[in-house]
Amino acid sequence: MKKWFVLRVQSNKEDKVRKALEECIKVRGLENKVSKVLVPTEKVSEIKGGKKRISERKVFPGYIMAEVEVDEQGNMPSDVWFLIRETPGSGDFLGGERTKPVPMATYEVEKMLSEVEKGEDRPKAKIHFKEGERVRVKEGPFENFEGIVEEIMEGTGRVRIIITIFGRATPVELEYWQVETV
Repeated sequence: MKKWFVLRVQSNKEDKVRKALEECIKVRGLENKVSKVLVPTEKVSEIKGGKKRISERKVFPGYIMAEVEVDEQGNMPSDVWFLIRETPGSGDFLGGERTKPVPMATYEVEKMLSEVEKGEDRPKAKIHFKEGERVRVKEGPFENFEGIVEEIMEGTGRVRIIITIFGRATPVELEYWQVETV
């Protein structure tokens, strides 16, 4: 039976630690005990200098996940535990005692894996403001109007803001890049 464990690593060194860990696993022939080592990421699109850029962002900075074969009691094999702990840049496992890490719950694993798979399909928009914040429209038919963010629709990259036109509050949906904070 395999379980997922969360390992704390040095921040901004997740990929380096993952590669080192995969190398150590291969050298020691433990591929059957540690099947996957993941750094969950998502694609994020943003507009900088008038150009759209797609970059990868770590979903859980400072952490990596490992799928490890466990025994009947749910314990991680000691050789795997030592290998992971001795890998340069790795820290402690999350949860449990120092020598007995606690695996992730099934629903947490399913959520993490579905977000990682979903993130591969379509990049998320990197929106720099939040609901209730005052913004100004910088492009389009409502250029230079100011309003308040009512709703952020991350899936579509759109924002609904309330602007005042002829003395009436009017909801307007715009692309996130057409709006900037005041």
